[in-house]
Amino acid sequence: MPYKTIHVEASRSYDILIGNDILSKAGEIIGPIVGNCRLGLLTDSTVDKLYGKRLTDILTASGYTIHKYVIPSGEASKCADNLLKFLNFLAEHHLTRSDAIIAFGGGVVGDMAGLAAALYLRGVKYVQIPTTLLAAVDSSVGGKTAIDIPAGKNLVGAFYQPSIVCCDTKLMDTLAPEVYRDGCAEVIKYGIILDKNLYATLKTPQFDRESVVARCVEIKRDVVQQDEFDNGLRGLLNYGHTFGHAIEKLSNFEVSHGSAVAKGMLIAARLANLCSLSNITKEVEELLTMYGFDLSCNYSADELFASILSDKKRRGDNITIVLPYSIGDCRLVTFTIEELHDKLKKILD
Repeated sequence: MPYKTIHVEASRSYDILIGNDILSKAGEIIGPIVGNCRLGLLTDSTVDKLYGKRLTDILTASGYTIHKYVIPSGEASKCADNLLKFLNFLAEHHLTRSDAIIAFGGGVVGDMAGLAAALYLRGVKYVQIPTTLLAAVDSSVGGKTAIDIPAGKNLVGAFYQPSIVCCDTKLMDTLAPEVYRDGCAEVIKYGIILDKNLYATLKTPQFDRESVVARCVEIKRDVVQQDEFDNGLRGLLNYGHTFGHAIEKLSNFEVSHGSAVAKGMLIAARLANLCSLSNITKEVEELLTMYGFDLSCNYSADELFASILSDKKRRGDNITIVLPYSIGDCRLVTFTIEELHDKLKKILD
């Protein structure tokens, strides 16, 4: 079965496999990586209903014993309570350091399973099997794991690389249109930050899924290999996310991640225009609108700023924002928090 392999050289080196119907070969693929072991499978209620039995049957046929734990679908599940429940579940089933965790779902499942793998017995192997476009191009790659806490999104986490990523693009056929659109926001992000040719491709929304996913993963791989622990260059991957995460939090996560990031990318483009760095606001707005995003922001500058104060990119009285200089060229720009507040008022109020 043909599929594309992208290799990542990081603190743990691993392969990302991308193709159609890879899931049917999951047992064969992970065997050389995790060995003959028991698997703690984390998934959510939506994915479990669609594909849970299929995956457990595939892995069982390859000789694995599966202990499945299902969380409710949605961002609200990415919390400390569910993390601890899953860790207790692993312990109650006596998984050891020679066993492994499978993350089978979107970004919520992948983030939480990865953090559980980093914490359980001080570290066990884990496999990412993303089921959404967003998870395939973003959260399943690069080793960022986290949960949300009331103060903000992804504030408790660890850098912990997976052992392998199996991306079956066929699983995306059953995504709800709004969930698929969320992933498109992250795909558009990659084009804006580092690849104007990818961006041009995205002007046709019916893009070739496998090739676009592979290109996004290559971009993220290249960035992660240069800055695995997010001390500089990797910050570019946060284009739109500082404002997007604030919008998610303010909405109590009723605004989805992709929708919030789309709003955040437009705010960042407007901020770049205000700072006389670029004037791509109209172009970005038109592309995001073509994909069906609602780009309105229902929050004031004061509300957005207050939420941003807990952002991970803040360092003391400064905060670094990713701003576009042109399509395919984004850079990190540092503001004092007072400067950012003032500029947000000019953009939003």
